[in-house]
Amino acid sequence: MAPKKSSKSKGKAPVKSSTSKADPLFPARPRSFNVGGSIRPAGRDLSRFVRWPKYVRIQRQRAVLYQRLKVPPAVNQFTKAIGKNEAAGVFKLLNSYRPETTAAKKQRQRGAAADAAKGKGKTANVPHQLKFGLKHVTTLVEEKKASLVLIACDVDPIELVLWLPALCRKMEVPFMIVKDKARLGTLVHQKTAAVVALTGVNKEDASQLKIFQDLGLEKFNKNTELMRKWGGGIMGLKTQAKLDKRAKARAVEEAKKVASLKR
Repeated sequence: MAPKKSSKSKGKAPVKSSTSKADPLFPARPRSFNVGGSIRPAGRDLSRFVRWPKYVRIQRQRAVLYQRLKVPPAVNQFTKAIGKNEAAGVFKLLNSYRPETTAAKKQRQRGAAADAAKGKGKTANVPHQLKFGLKHVTTLVEEKKASLVLIACDVDPIELVLWLPALCRKMEVPFMIVKDKARLGTLVHQKTAAVVALTGVNKEDASQLKIFQDLGLEKFNKNTELMRKWGGGIMGLKTQAKLDKRAKARAVEEAKKVASLKR
């Protein structure tokens, strides 16, 4: 028979406790990797690193390009719209000359036909109202029938109205560039309107119209600086800093040359 093993238990090595003291220089900062955890550093704006949709990137790149590229005067003048207070006065005047709705026009025509049938002679003329539509306004300007022309600053493509300021100057018709095409559209019961024109006003508004005509002639028709000033050409912050540094270095070199010549 095989010999029996001794029942004496062998002495096991003592296990050391793994309690280590915390390092005060590098304290433990446990992280939570769950949703909404501590991955994002608190208080840091990460919008620069967001992958924005393509249409947002195109909008921002287009805005930057408009600043960088040099813009000829014919296009740059559309960035010089009239101010908020002036626009409020103009739109207040034009609001009282909004075109008739279809129902109001039918009602007026029926009344005129009834008066003509009764033999009351000539009926009242059509009331003064805003004219809109690019072709219609162009004809009015060419025939010098327009008293005041308003052009929207945000027409796209801009080539639709690019030539209109030059035509107004040639025909000596006062014009203004205003914000924006949606606001002009509300005056004529449309979503948008590139241009509107006023052919006449009532006697009580003649003085107000004269003020706006003079304003248009001064700020747009006879403003030579507006017709000559280029736009754009605004560089970024890094390029501006680089150009400033280069200009300072050049100035230092020029100062050294002048000092050496004086010796």
